[in-house]
Amino acid sequence: MSASFAAASAGAPDTATGTNGAAQGTASPLGGATVTTPVAAPGASTTPPVRPAHAPASLQALRGDELLIGGIPVTQLAARVGSTPFYAYDRALLRERIAVLRAALPAAVKLHYAMKANPMPAVVQFMAGLVDGIDVASAGELKVALDAGADPAEVSFAGPGKRDPELWQAVASGVLVNVESLRELPVLAEAARALGVPGRVALRVNPDFELKGSGMKMGGGPKQFGVDVEAVPELLDRIGSAGLSFEGFHLFAGSQNLRAESICEAQCKSYELALRLAAMAPGGAGSIRFLNLGGGFGIPYFPGEQRLDLAPIGANLASLVKRARQELPQAHIVIELGRYLVGEAGVYVARVVDRKVSRGQVFLVVDGGLNHHLSASGNFGQVVRKNYPVTVANRAGSTRRETASVVGPLCTPLDLLADRMDLPEAQVGDLVAVFQSGAYGASASPQGFLGHPAVVEVLV
Repeated sequence: MSASFAAASAGAPDTATGTNGAAQGTASPLGGATVTTPVAAPGASTTPPVRPAHAPASLQALRGDELLIGGIPVTQLAARVGSTPFYAYDRALLRERIAVLRAALPAAVKLHYAMKANPMPAVVQFMAGLVDGIDVASAGELKVALDAGADPAEVSFAGPGKRDPELWQAVASGVLVNVESLRELPVLAEAARALGVPGRVALRVNPDFELKGSGMKMGGGPKQFGVDVEAVPELLDRIGSAGLSFEGFHLFAGSQNLRAESICEAQCKSYELALRLAAMAPGGAGSIRFLNLGGGFGIPYFPGEQRLDLAPIGANLASLVKRARQELPQAHIVIELGRYLVGEAGVYVARVVDRKVSRGQVFLVVDGGLNHHLSASGNFGQVVRKNYPVTVANRAGSTRRETASVVGPLCTPLDLLADRMDLPEAQVGDLVAVFQSGAYGASASPQGFLGHPAVVEVLV
């Protein structure tokens, strides 16, 4: 695609939405601007107002009126796939996102892909050739990662409820287990003794702080994730007595954050905490080889959101790398990212099967919805639902526009992909595209709900 991640980071904010008068926004080819409907005069007929559109969606290119995905016109891609709906993930955008990160972050920082964001085997295999390691959250993901050619030495396994067979599989595979419970230690030790291999472990720590501004907070207060920081000394003692190979710490304070200052603050606090805990580790601070500072890097989805500024994060990590050379001389600092690596490289495409007008409101009924893309629908009923970036993909450059809602085929009013958005005028047979769909899409959606066909995924 012609647009780059780096160029897109300078995208302008959405036009502010007014409440009356003639406030207007200018519609982009991808429908990215906010449109405001003037308030009707007393006694006049009314139609539902246009909702603020979404965050800028400028990574995809057009050829004429038609969206290109991986350089392929969307109608041609749909014919190639053979059916709709489908997810398409763009190799060029994945590769470019990694390159932008490499340029912004210190070379000494290892970049891991958290494959729960998108576990499609072809995507995992492609990413394994670009990143330094893979983070998995189940034995099923572990199998995909190893089948994809990931180096077991650079695979880490996290999750609050690892079953005993999964722990044995991890030890047998030679991957690093992020221990999250005292219960896991004797199982790991038994597996290591029985198999005659080292039991590689790190401690996932539930810190006493959280990542400010995160979409999901995964640290601070009572959490199911990791070991409370006050319990870490006991587990470090148990690891030493169990004969396991202790390698370091994993700290993950939160995710989906667009504030660089918050991410920098969490990284600094995580480093300081790990440094204090390292003094109690088997072998002391000099034995720490792995320090996963988590991720939390967000991508823009909704009105007013802007892309994350990597520059201060890179500078902050450079400072921590410099400190670590003196204070934790054997440690590799790891950043674990999922959504940030793949989220903007994916598009969900569904076909319009009906066009309905109900009391003045246009509904475009497509052949897929929340069963394939739960997050875009609002996750089964958010308190305040917001629109993902959406367009009519084969008419994305058209100047003929309308206010329309995009709904799926399911028998529930929650099956909503776009609520009263300014979109290119669409007809039956057209293709609707939902952007920012590369992460937590197919695998995070209830595909068995109401018995509709499963979604197809392709890497292009």
